[in-house]
Amino acid sequence: MPQRVDFYLLESNEPNDDILLVCKLLEKAYHRGHRVFVYCKNIDEAHQLDELLWTFKDDSFIPHNIQGEGPEPPPPIQIGFDAEPRGFNDILINLSPVKPSFSDRFKRVMEIIAADKSAKEAGRDRYRQYRAKGHTIHTHNI
Repeated sequence: MPQRVDFYLLESNEPNDDILLVCKLLEKAYHRGHRVFVYCKNIDEAHQLDELLWTFKDDSFIPHNIQGEGPEPPPPIQIGFDAEPRGFNDILINLSPVKPSFSDRFKRVMEIIAADKSAKEAGRDRYRQYRAKGHTIHTHNI
């Protein structure tokens, strides 16, 4: 069965739009019983997402941690930035400008594409890589 890849194209270039979208996607995935690994471009972005998940909605709780921190086994949402995920193969949310080498082991990949020119170009490159592998691709304008 081909892997499903969803590209979320942000039309606005407001600060933190990408991280806020990830929080909303994580909330939805968590309530549907999914295990999600979020791959960030660096440690600062990982910590920013970690903090925002505690505060983005007053009535929301999404159990999560940064990979390597917190309890074992990890909660259903794990955030990483420099290593392959351990024990996760359900959903990958990619915030990195490159296609992670481990992305093919996930059932579904969500690519978040910011509105700036460099992010769009990197997103087009990843789109071509997924298409070349025969994955089912969906695009969402946000």
